[in-house]
Amino acid sequence: MELASKTTLASDEPAAVKPQEGKILIVDDNPVNIAIIEKILRQGGYHRIDSTIDPGAVRALYRNNRYDLIALDIHMPVWNGFDVMEQLRADNPEDYIPVLVLTSDNTIETHHRCLASGAKDFISKPFKKEEVLLRVRNILEVRLLHNQLLHQRDILEEKVLQRTEQLYTTQLKLIDSLAKTAEYRESQTGSHVSRMSQYVTIVARELGLSTDECELLQQASPMHDLGKIAIPDTVLLKNGSLDEHEWETIKSHAEVGARILSGHDSKLMQVAATIARTHHERWDGGGYPAGLKGEEIPLFSRIVSVCDVFDALTSERPYREGWKISKALNYLRDNSGSQFDPKVVNVFEKVIDQILICRQADIDSGVQNALLN
Repeated sequence: MELASKTTLASDEPAAVKPQEGKILIVDDNPVNIAIIEKILRQGGYHRIDSTIDPGAVRALYRNNRYDLIALDIHMPVWNGFDVMEQLRADNPEDYIPVLVLTSDNTIETHHRCLASGAKDFISKPFKKEEVLLRVRNILEVRLLHNQLLHQRDILEEKVLQRTEQLYTTQLKLIDSLAKTAEYRESQTGSHVSRMSQYVTIVARELGLSTDECELLQQASPMHDLGKIAIPDTVLLKNGSLDEHEWETIKSHAEVGARILSGHDSKLMQVAATIARTHHERWDGGGYPAGLKGEEIPLFSRIVSVCDVFDALTSERPYREGWKISKALNYLRDNSGSQFDPKVVNVFEKVIDQILICRQADIDSGVQNALLN
């Protein structure tokens, strides 16, 4: 195992920089100077070399080829070297521009201006072979190391992104399992939370919520009744009316679920905790646990409330049969403005055909699974 680990680590190490593999562009209005520089470079083992006597062409050449070194003459007609460097910097503000200035002007002022314009080094005319090769090698080593570090950064960012996605997927699976655990105790199928996540997404989309908001609600809504795992079966599954103490026990599931889900940095868990705590609040303020009223109740919870009640009423339970669709819709209408947000009820009715398609697909899937088992 230790040997395998070392091998893996070694494979992740950056490859050695090879300056001779760098791409070079020579820019000089004098073809003789280009020929001299190119000959020196080829003798030094450099073969990926382009050249131009037109400084106006450098911009496009660099954009298309991303050269690792630009050997640039300063004093040229129409476009001088300073113009070229200014344009390169404007086009590539975050890039390391590998400019090596070719000049016979060795004044301090010219050198300072070249450095201020982005030049990395100088070669004086007339050219000396050893000086050319040393300065070219130095710039190419820095440029190629720069590119290599950027590549390594991209690889690390991709690995972090993949690991984050894996962790998020795992989190969603755990959340789904928790939600179904609570639902199985009451319905024996766990399908309620699955349908709920589809219903709330349809309604949220019709209400104009963003794609990210719809996705967040879809993922958080199945945990709305998580607190029911703390309710005794004698109360949760009681076939008959609840006494005052039992009703208070049932109501406690909202706060219990919120406590289970709270205390996390995850936006998903924070939203899930809020929904768990507030999905039994009523539009008229008569709900629990806090007696919130109207738009004091989070929109996500108002959506969940309508979808939750509709699916609960139309689903069979150990202690009662499911209601007909028409009866459940009448209940939503009758309680719009008292128990439910009227706007959410209106939208729910508007998309009822989509809701029923999802509901029937879930029922058909359940029947098929039962037959297979």
